[in-house]
Amino acid sequence: MSTAILLSSVATAAPNAFAADKSTTTSNGKAKNVIFMLSDGNSIGGTTLTRWYDIVKKNDPNYRLALDDPSFDLALQRTYCTNSIITDSAPAGTAYSAGYKSADKFISVMPDEVKMPGLPPVNEADKYKPLVTVLEGAKLKGKATGIVSTSNVQHASPAAISAHWYARSNYEEIAEQQVYQDIDVVFGAGSRYLSNRKDGENLLDVLTSRGYVYADTPASMAAASGNKIWGMFADTAMTRDIDRDPAKQPSLAEMTKQAIDTLKKDKDGFFLFVEGSEVDWSAHSNDPVGLISDINAFDQAVKTALDFAKQDGNTLLIVTTDHGNGGITIGSKETDDTYSKLPIDKVVQPLLKAIKSADFIAQQLPKDASDEQIKAQLQTYWGITDVTPEELAEAKRWLAKEGDRDYGLGRIISSRANLGWTTHGHTGEDVLVYSYGPNKLSGLIENTDTAKAMAQAMGINLQELNNTLYVNAEAAFKQLGATYRIDNTDAANPVVVVEKGTAKAELPLSKDIIKINGKETSLTGLVIRGKEDRPVFVPQEAIDLFKKALTGK
Repeated sequence: MSTAILLSSVATAAPNAFAADKSTTTSNGKAKNVIFMLSDGNSIGGTTLTRWYDIVKKNDPNYRLALDDPSFDLALQRTYCTNSIITDSAPAGTAYSAGYKSADKFISVMPDEVKMPGLPPVNEADKYKPLVTVLEGAKLKGKATGIVSTSNVQHASPAAISAHWYARSNYEEIAEQQVYQDIDVVFGAGSRYLSNRKDGENLLDVLTSRGYVYADTPASMAAASGNKIWGMFADTAMTRDIDRDPAKQPSLAEMTKQAIDTLKKDKDGFFLFVEGSEVDWSAHSNDPVGLISDINAFDQAVKTALDFAKQDGNTLLIVTTDHGNGGITIGSKETDDTYSKLPIDKVVQPLLKAIKSADFIAQQLPKDASDEQIKAQLQTYWGITDVTPEELAEAKRWLAKEGDRDYGLGRIISSRANLGWTTHGHTGEDVLVYSYGPNKLSGLIENTDTAKAMAQAMGINLQELNNTLYVNAEAAFKQLGATYRIDNTDAANPVVVVEKGTAKAELPLSKDIIKINGKETSLTGLVIRGKEDRPVFVPQEAIDLFKKALTGK
């Protein structure tokens, strides 16, 4: 009797399930390399605005984004999660990473509830069970792996491709799992979660012991020549690209190129995840300046990846977003009666004057900023010299808050550029998917289909791996007649302890380690649980090693 828990069919309930629907893909080919790129929180409205901005700025009516390359096939992707028609980045990340829809705030674990129509209920035993991601599958295929993001790498989207937990905000837990995943290249931010941690572990020391070159500037990143590089360029998050100091932080395109150049050395190929994280953050703040800046930065990274894929000829490149955000439109309530006579300059010219994002300006202003302080900042960085009393009031209302202090500023420049927004939150519309290379996507698809396309291209069976990489540890070890317990003597560093006769195995949680009678061995996967009070799961390999210690075979 297998000790693996068979998962419910949350991944395959949708009518356009990938494997069964030929309209989902235009090729059934395999790919040596897979690059998945995410412009978090983007939408057609944001991309359209960016293109018009670039056309005017470059004075080139024929200018097109890298995303506009005719080599891309296009698909339309549904984004809902198991408990909402509007998704959060965490369950969206689970969908494109593991091929399963999950619940709000969950990263690559099974949901605890299903409320959306067309999806089956989740079995009680499956709730919070970790789900194998395409990155983990690529590792098991012997491929090199990498993550690039402009947020902290522990943030929801990069976390979902590389870790498993029910609460996306537990950055220390996610950081530990990521370090012990042995990902070859990691570029982004989030150094504060690697040291001075609550569990007392210094993950920087772990990285050193595992042979990583650590970089914290563009220069040190460029100088890194090894096959394992971990680059952290900010404590928590990198800046919007328009605010970036190129001596302190590399661009997304630069990180993408370095990642590709490093990973392509692997003879078995590679899997790379790239996220333009702060498109989403600018959309939350309704700031078109930051939005355009980071869409353009992402687009340059897309060009880097597409150029490589075209030259390589054996790379699947998929580019998409996880959800809409903000509901941006060209045109607003103020253009209800004039939209058919709206010249492009009325939209773009106010934006061309801006040299910093709303986030940057908010950081220069105190919570009790005076009228004169606000006026000075808006004149210096946005070229606005006629701030109205209403605009000042809106700016002050948000600047006085603990968070989201740039929201009022975003509204000021959006109004002047005749841009509309419906919300400061995510939105539930379908989103575009661009794909190039073997196993391209087309038609109307589910976000889970993206994971299946990538897995299929790499020859990975995610369902099979779910039943071997993450096996219920207690059930499996007890089946061998062993005792099983979790040692919480050090509450911040729990350890699974398994004993039978003279054999003793210790498996620290959130690591890829098993110690049998004091001898440490690295595993091909993590020892993890999806929530503090849920079962622990281990690779089948751990059970086999303990069995060998019992039998000598």
